[in-house]
Amino acid sequence: MLEIKDLKVDIVNIAVLRGISMAAPDKQITVLVGRNGAGKTTTMRSVMGLLKIISGTVLLGGREIIGTPVHERVHQGIGYMPEDRRIIPTSTVEENLLLPTWTTAHTDVEERLSSVYDLIPEIKRLSKRKGLHLSGGEQKLVALGRAMMAARKLLLLDEPFEGVAPRLVKRIWEVINSFQAELPIVISSSDYGEIEQYAHNAYFIDRGVIVDRRTKTETPEN
Repeated sequence: MLEIKDLKVDIVNIAVLRGISMAAPDKQITVLVGRNGAGKTTTMRSVMGLLKIISGTVLLGGREIIGTPVHERVHQGIGYMPEDRRIIPTSTVEENLLLPTWTTAHTDVEERLSSVYDLIPEIKRLSKRKGLHLSGGEQKLVALGRAMMAARKLLLLDEPFEGVAPRLVKRIWEVINSFQAELPIVISSSDYGEIEQYAHNAYFIDRGVIVDRRTKTETPEN
């Protein structure tokens, strides 16, 4: 379980997160919803250790992870798909997928790669293609697969559906739902309508503050 308590983050001396608290239970999809600039990406980057936290706590499985270096968070099992995908253009699809394992001591790399290829066979067919030759949709799937390579305790997906055609949105959801039973998943989106039916929990953020929360008692559609 991921627990964020009273998290405060400043960027260039401007308060971006102003004491947010939220929780992502195990084996559930939790969504963070807000307009652009509301603080969604800052929250994701803070959990990954990419931004300096002023105060608050970030607990993963009851353990405080603030202060843990980014590569150690990957080693601890956090997978992160950034909003801008960050595909390395001169590397192959498979090299991009393996990137999270290069700085860690994982001993099951081949097993993880095989699992990702089973979930997303489209990218297996592209495994030798360079990142610069991928379409935007293909890059999204590769970025998702790369995050899944690292995710053993938590999966963070920042705006995975932004700029994506409806057919690919459906495909991404199929992959996410296949992965959901294994760990907590946190997804950020500016459009609650496109993710509502899949979400177990929803937090609405505005100007760095959680302004609303919704929890479904029934099982969301898969």
